[in-house]
Amino acid sequence: MAAGGDSSVIRRSTLRQQIADALRDEVLAGRLPSGHPFTVKEIAEQYGVSATPVREALLDLCAQGLLDVEQHRGFKVHAFTADDFRAMVEARTLIIEGIFRSGADQALRATPAEVLISIRRRADEAERAARGGDLDVLIGYDLRFWRELSSIVNNAYISDFLDRIRVQTWMFAVPLLRREADLKGHLWQGHSALAAALLQHDLAEAQRLIAEYNEHSLALVGTRG
Repeated sequence: MAAGGDSSVIRRSTLRQQIADALRDEVLAGRLPSGHPFTVKEIAEQYGVSATPVREALLDLCAQGLLDVEQHRGFKVHAFTADDFRAMVEARTLIIEGIFRSGADQALRATPAEVLISIRRRADEAERAARGGDLDVLIGYDLRFWRELSSIVNNAYISDFLDRIRVQTWMFAVPLLRREADLKGHLWQGHSALAAALLQHDLAEAQRLIAEYNEHSLALVGTRG
């Protein structure tokens, strides 16, 4: 009986994560725009599941800053401002600089070859999507690239925090970028160069590329201070 209970908890936890991931993808794709309201019941009916894992998933997304709770009415997608975006770019820069300062060179030397190969592959795929102006594909590979790259320092708090901020910056940027008829040539295409600099332990060049990336991000969505 105890085993059955554990299995039920695992299934519910997995479903909760699947729903949270699916909704996060909807938000990042712009299909759930900023300010869009919805209820637990609506989401439960959409996915054909019970209310409990949906409510848990929505609260998880609230904790990640992606949704807001509307008292007695449900939830809505959080609306980030240009000031928020500038602050998030600054925050993600400080995190990355912290990674560089906290023994990134040593961590890279200790990272298994297959992990480094995967990081480079993610970078190449992200750059290919950026060159093609494929925003949806770029977001997916960009998030995976940074998630894998930040994992080399073996600090889950750093990896999770950076991932959360990167998701939030994409949330703000996506609606603005979708106004462009063709994004070819407009999206940052330095993932491969950044990966190469890091794998060659050239942290100075990596920091230069990060600064370039930040300037590009702020200019692209018109939020330069």
